Amino acid sequence: MSQPAAALKKPVSVKRVILRLLLYFVVLDVCIITLYPYFAMLCTALKSRNEIFGGNTILPVTALWSNFIDIWSRAPMARYMLNSILIAGGSTIIAMLCGIPAAYALARMKFKGQTAFLGVIIVSQMFAPVVLLIGIYKVMLSMGLTDSILGLIFINAAFNQAFTVWLLRGTFMGISAEMEQAATIDGCTRIQSMMRVLLPVAAPGIVTTLIFIFINAWNEYTVALCLISTDTNKPLTVGINIFNGYNMIEWQYLFAASIFAIIPVVILFMGIEKNLVSGLASGGVKG
Repeated sequence: MSQPAAALKKPVSVKRVILRLLLYFVVLDVCIITLYPYFAMLCTALKSRNEIFGGNTILPVTALWSNFIDIWSRAPMARYMLNSILIAGGSTIIAMLCGIPAAYALARMKFKGQTAFLGVIIVSQMFAPVVLLIGIYKVMLSMGLTDSILGLIFINAAFNQAFTVWLLRGTFMGISAEMEQAATIDGCTRIQSMMRVLLPVAAPGIVTTLIFIFINAWNEYTVALCLISTDTNKPLTVGINIFNGYNMIEWQYLFAASIFAIIPVVILFMGIEKNLVSGLASGGVKG
């Protein structure tokens, strides 16, 4: 007669239990370290000015949700947010329109200097925008775009172009070229096979790239701070500095406005959560 199923189970190893507990501890620790600044930001946004400078606790004594409403009357928040949407959206469109054909050419065509060109793309990602700030300012000054939203759109599109080409090239190389060849045999041109076959299959990688470009452009601060002087042209990341005065910092309003700047990024990440891993995996370095 067979023994009960419970008796057949192997005893749990003490080493395995310790490793699992250690893993849980590390994950919890990382979550606390990552989320605590946002928690502190929210708590500060809910405090009054007197409580911020006189209180001794992280939690507000009385939550002032009205701070999130007051910032809209104390600063042109709607204009700042619209500017950020225009800059991030415009730069994303330009980067994708230029990046998709370039990535396709690098993935499907062979030409001299291709390896060197890919090396330049990777190296260009190592330079921070602040290093190129003087050159960027002189170029924008010569084009008359130093204090304009259009100038920031072009700059952010250029900053994200190399990343777009690199990630989409890996995505396209992960897709078999035989699918496009079959479409060509059926009468499609090369452009038609790319539009009707390749791009739909590469949708997860394209969406992931698009969201990353949008977020990078949305969060850009240094170049916008140096180029934009007119208040109505400032993006949200720069405009909220209106609460950072010369003699007094309105921390409750500054953090409340910062939370509004974070919300679109959180929503976008929640929207691409399912495609994020597959998109990044398909866009890895190949070939």
